[in-house]
Amino acid sequence: MTQPTILCDLSPHRPDPRTLLLYDRLDGRRRELDGLRPLAPDQAADLKRLYDLDLTYNSNAIEGSTLTYAETRVILEQGITVAGKPLREHLEVINHKEAIDFIEELAARGGGPMRESDLLSVHSLILRGIDPKNAGRYRTVPVGVRQGDGEIRHFCDPLQVPLAMRAFLDWLGENGNHPVQKASEAHLHLVSIHPFIDGNGRTARLLMNLMLIQAGFPPAVVLVKRRLHYIEALESAQGGGERGPFLALIGAALDDSLTLYLDALGRGTRYL
Repeated sequence: MTQPTILCDLSPHRPDPRTLLLYDRLDGRRRELDGLRPLAPDQAADLKRLYDLDLTYNSNAIEGSTLTYAETRVILEQGITVAGKPLREHLEVINHKEAIDFIEELAARGGGPMRESDLLSVHSLILRGIDPKNAGRYRTVPVGVRQGDGEIRHFCDPLQVPLAMRAFLDWLGENGNHPVQKASEAHLHLVSIHPFIDGNGRTARLLMNLMLIQAGFPPAVVLVKRRLHYIEALESAQGGGERGPFLALIGAALDDSLTLYLDALGRGTRYL
């Protein structure tokens, strides 16, 4: 029996009223944050250190890493190898941190949406030393996933991946939609194409955060404790399904980040 295929639906989508109200709140809090900028050097260093750790730990844990938050911190801040943990997991921490640095450089450079070469560079960093054959390269084999309903869904045919990615990159350059919606849907569309053999989720979350940073927001951290909700929301949204839960989840994660930033800048809270 032919199994259904996950499609990348680039058609316009209007969020529900609740999500639109959330975007209004996020815009207001971003304006409040703008009024507290620029960051003092020690504040900027604190927040970067915290988000490097939070993004790296949670993104890798969502993909199955067994490293704890404390172990991830030791690797990032002290360069210490954790006994009994696979080399791959150590490399995932180091690589993800360097990929964060890279997207921050892209954001500082300006110049519009991410180019294909930059996207491939992000992916290459994520898989560096882990899978050299596939790092920074589109997949050439079919892939599928068993979803929560038990069905195996197949992603984009490998022969169609380059064409699908060209359409996706063109879509990134189009105006319209709230920037948080655009960043959230960029994440959704990229994982729906699933252009890489591995590292799709991490690449998609980094792309999303690049777009949020470019729009003046802090990064949004999808927490591993929300992994089930996150996966269910992704599955619901793929192939033209209901996007509301996914947009709301990303919006809530961004709202949490704004709270942390406003606390740090408005009250002088230090994050050690």
